[in-house]
Parts: sequence; C-alpha cells; structure tokens
Amino acid sequence: MEDSIVILVVEDDPLVRTVVEETLESGGFKPVIAASGEEAVTLLQAQNKFRGLVTDINLLGRIDGWEVAKRAREIDPAFPIIYMTGAAADEWASHGVPNSVLLSKPFAPAQLVTAISNLLNDIAPKP
Repeated sequence: MEDSIVILVVEDDPLVRTVVEETLESGGFKPVIAASGEEAVTLLQAQNKFRGLVTDINLLGRIDGWEVAKRAREIDPAFPIIYMTGAAADEWASHGVPNSVLLSKPFAPAQLVTAISNLLNDIAPKP
C-alpha cells in the first residue's frame, strides 16, 4: 500500500469510522483517520499527501464537516470532497463545496469507493 492514494477520513462515530476505513482499504486507498474537525484541519495544514477527503458533517467539537471541506478547498481548489450524513443532506446545496458528493447514511460501501474514484478521475493528476 506504499503507493496507495491517501484519503483523509473525518468521522467521530467509531463504528462508522471502522466501516469507512475498511471500505477504503479494500478499494485500494490508504485512509488516515481524524476523529474531529479540529484534528482534520490540523492534518490538512501540516501535510500535502492527502488526495481526497471523506467527512461526516455533524462532528463533535467546533469545526463541522462543512468547514473541514472549505479548509481543504482553500489548500487545493480541486480537492475531492465526499460528505457523509444521516441528517444534514438538505443543507448540502447551501453549505457544500462545488463538485462534491454527498452520501446519505446508511450507504453501501461500494458507493463510497465509486464516489471517491469518480472524483479523483475528474481532476488532473498531481505531479
């Protein structure tokens, strides 16, 4: 997995976090887990190895998934973003970043792998 594409996953629910992590690994990606928006923003600012973001919207702490995605897009305007939510889907049009994908929980694991693959295929490869 040395050459795997690294995806930042932000999820505060341990069960969902495990499912997303295992799903991405089985899809050939390397997930890096953050349990809060604050942790995710710190990781995004410290490292440029991430090629995509999968974030829950309603997170514990002050920074929600909408804000994490906005911060990621400040670093890279084409950064692939996937939102996961069980309750905030109706806010996507007003809070979500352009060219992102929203998956309503519960979703099939294959939907996540397909969504991140499609977003990565839509952007130019990084050198």
